[in-house]
Amino acid sequence: MGMTDRPMPMPADNGNGSDAATTDATDATRPVSDTASNGVLTASRQSGQPLPHNDEAEQDLLGALLADNAVFESINDHLDESHFHNPLNGRIFAAMRKLHSKAQLANVVTLKSYFVGDKTLDAVDIETYLRELLENVTSLSDAPHYADDIYQCYLRRQLIHIADSTISQARTARVDNTAEELIHETEQKLFDLAEYGRTDRGLLPFANVLKSTIDATEAAHKSSGHLSGLGTGLTELNIHLGGLQKSDLLILAGRPGMGKTALATNIAFHIATTDRTDEAPRTVAFFSLEMSAEQLANRILSTVVRIPSDSLRQGKINAGQFTNIVEASQKIGSAPFFIDDTAAISMSQLASRARRLKRNLKKSSHELGLIVVDYLQLLTPPSNSTRYDGRVQEVSAISRSLKSIAKELEIPVLAVSQLSRAVEQRDDKQPTLSDLRESGSIEQDADVVLFVFREEYYLSRSEPMRKPDESDERFQARHDAWKQRMEKVADKARLIIAKQRHGPTGAFDLHFDDKFTEFSDAAIDDQLPEQRG
Repeated sequence: MGMTDRPMPMPADNGNGSDAATTDATDATRPVSDTASNGVLTASRQSGQPLPHNDEAEQDLLGALLADNAVFESINDHLDESHFHNPLNGRIFAAMRKLHSKAQLANVVTLKSYFVGDKTLDAVDIETYLRELLENVTSLSDAPHYADDIYQCYLRRQLIHIADSTISQARTARVDNTAEELIHETEQKLFDLAEYGRTDRGLLPFANVLKSTIDATEAAHKSSGHLSGLGTGLTELNIHLGGLQKSDLLILAGRPGMGKTALATNIAFHIATTDRTDEAPRTVAFFSLEMSAEQLANRILSTVVRIPSDSLRQGKINAGQFTNIVEASQKIGSAPFFIDDTAAISMSQLASRARRLKRNLKKSSHELGLIVVDYLQLLTPPSNSTRYDGRVQEVSAISRSLKSIAKELEIPVLAVSQLSRAVEQRDDKQPTLSDLRESGSIEQDADVVLFVFREEYYLSRSEPMRKPDESDERFQARHDAWKQRMEKVADKARLIIAKQRHGPTGAFDLHFDDKFTEFSDAAIDDQLPEQRG
């Protein structure tokens, strides 16, 4: 009896052209539900059109694997039980793969014991079915093609489910689920499907996780800067963090005037343009909710060409400087640095655009390396049925969403955050974790919390004024003491690591050039900051 002629032990069709009885009924790992009450899927069933499947390819693949277990090495490792249209075929595949992973032989004799006593298979002679699979093998070399076709059919079925769900929801207007939100939800489902369910990996064997950790450790060991993540361009920060790590949410906080945006921009543009040894440029998505894209570009260009940003903005440059600007712009214009300056962008929109960028980059074999958000409190919380009782809950929802997108896309997310005004009321204005504005769960969700603090900013605004009846000598002494303090803190910034899941906390100094809004390594002895590293 030929492979296409023999009866299937668990038919996928119920005789009415419907797949309802067996269509992926046991699939618990899929990115979307197989259940639908109306729409495309229902129309397909009512018209007698079965969902995409290739039972013959499933049988031929299983037969090839029975004939030679080594065929496992030639098929895509992402294929699993849930991708099979016929549930029994999927169960047989899962049992074979389990035996193969234990270096045990998977054949008719060893497999049948997995199904003995299964009440759901009373009507099936499993041993006979397995032997038929083996006897009807036509080609071992075609097995990879069978596996690919099985997976393609699975994807097409899932696309139908997504389309059905979208149509069903789109037919009914709901206050708590706008059309825009439905678009974002559908896009996320499509992204999850395209990423092979990587956002829901389930329980992972420790050996698999350990391998990833060892690979990261090896990369750091081989790197001259001992980086396991993305280099920031700042030596001390690299030493403390080991670079920006995948899936981490990093919060960079400070009061206005401290240089939060400047520092975030410096780090992001370094990652997009680095030419340092052991570092490769990575694509950066910069969501600027406060500054326009042109203002951000002006700052970056100012840093590169060493011309104050206000001079660039007002056109106060000479011919030579203009030539340098043109040359620099041509050099950095191709940097993989994307800016989105949409005001009050929602978390759903941000996530959707980040996913789309990653997907498009993947087509050209490039990777999204970093997302920057400036700043967190200007984001609109996710639009869903949840009602937020106050601003703290809204910000908490935003921070949780940022952490989720970091894990989903497996990249670091650097979010700038404001601090509460309580800092201004203290004599010691160095920030602490309790100063995080509308903190909610920001501290809890963040893997790293950084504070940038510039004493010069506060000191410059506290120049002594002469008091009534104060002598010249007394006033001069106070003013000289202030000038000495100003000289001591001039062009200095303090970067405080207030929280780090993966390592110690601490603080160190940076050099800050206000003219070019640039942070760099602090000077060592008589070296200039830019000479270090």
